[in-house]
Amino acid sequence: MILAFFVLGILILQYVFLWVYHRFFFKIFENNVEGFPLVSILVAARNEEYHLPKLLDSFAQLNYPSEKIQFLFVDDLSQDATAMILEHWCANRENAKWIKLESKDIFCKSPSPKANALAFLDEHAIGDYLFFTDADCQVPKTWITELLSSFASPIGVVLGITQVSGENWLARLQRMDWWFTLGLVKIASDLGIPTTGLGNNMAIKKTAYLACGGFSEVSDSLTEDLEISRAIQRVGFQIRFQLSPGALVSTKAESSLVSLLAQRKRWMSGAMTLPWYWKLALFFQVLYFPTVIYSFFTCPLLGLVLAVIKMGLQGLFLKQTALKANQSLSTVFALLFDFYFFPLSVLTILYYFWPSATKWKSRRYS
Repeated sequence: MILAFFVLGILILQYVFLWVYHRFFFKIFENNVEGFPLVSILVAARNEEYHLPKLLDSFAQLNYPSEKIQFLFVDDLSQDATAMILEHWCANRENAKWIKLESKDIFCKSPSPKANALAFLDEHAIGDYLFFTDADCQVPKTWITELLSSFASPIGVVLGITQVSGENWLARLQRMDWWFTLGLVKIASDLGIPTTGLGNNMAIKKTAYLACGGFSEVSDSLTEDLEISRAIQRVGFQIRFQLSPGALVSTKAESSLVSLLAQRKRWMSGAMTLPWYWKLALFFQVLYFPTVIYSFFTCPLLGLVLAVIKMGLQGLFLKQTALKANQSLSTVFALLFDFYFFPLSVLTILYYFWPSATKWKSRRYS
């Protein structure tokens, strides 16, 4: 029983710390890059005929000099109209280029097709800074300037915040999940703790990218954004997280539990390679649920009080994090987040160890 209440106490203290950090020590970075350096925006697209036009429309609205932007796209063996959409959009722009990847083209060590596709664009990128997002995203007008403002020596990677779009219950719960995870990543990066990459909202300084070998040298992993961030940190650069309205990218929600679990199984392969302290933090989050159930049987009133306090502080952290980007989250969904997080965590763990291939973007990986 003492152990159970110790776990509950640790989690409550964690959220008290997160609230204090948000209130007094939260960092926004400004004006660290002068002028308008040349940037290359790299996008790998596969079967994205529905979402791709929305991304391209957002690119057309960027408030950055067009002569200082290079758009690079690679069509990763799409079986729909993705290539036709890219060809039409690039045909009207001198600063845009698209390339079709062939099945025989292998450019990196990783089994991740996305890493391979992005490595394919390496030799074409001429920008001093490389920007990455996904074909199913939309970027804000201030995306380039907001991420550039965070660069300073020895920063090699800057991440922006990503919000899941959609208004059904599954999309709104995924939104909470992303705010929770990225809120923790933001604080970790501010504190100088090694953290991850974010492939749909990330900028990399060209010198840092070349120093680590780029995507062509990432290791044997399906989580290419995590691996490129590790490689850049190993050669002496650091990561910053810009959590602000100007860096807020929108991404689509997974439409079903099946596709959500496929996404989380792929992410789990990266989580299993994280340092011990990240694993310990994740373990405490999952351990909370059997602990609180046990406490209801041994000391119901105290267990209920501690559980309510934890849910309240956690909901406050979610809403507090979103407000930094001028976003308002549903209080009800923020308070009910645990009822989504626990079953999804259990199902993800079971699905990860289940002897089946990882499925993603109409592909299967052993």
